[in-house]
Amino acid sequence: MKNLKLKSARAAKDMSQQDLATAVGVSRQTINAIEKGNYNPTIHLCIAICKVLDKTLDELFWED
Repeated sequence: MKNLKLKSARAAKDMSQQDLATAVGVSRQTINAIEKGNYNPTIHLCIAICKVLDKTLDELFWED
């Protein structure tokens, strides 16, 4: 399932996939795969992404 919440939060911060990837220490391809729903990130990576984007785990990774 695509993670449109992550993509939206990243865009709201005016960050590219590369910007976010650099901030959390992964490749741009990893961020792309998470947004496409092709990769299930570790809890540590989820937390790092949330900190950079000023969001909670529920806001970005909880499925409605």
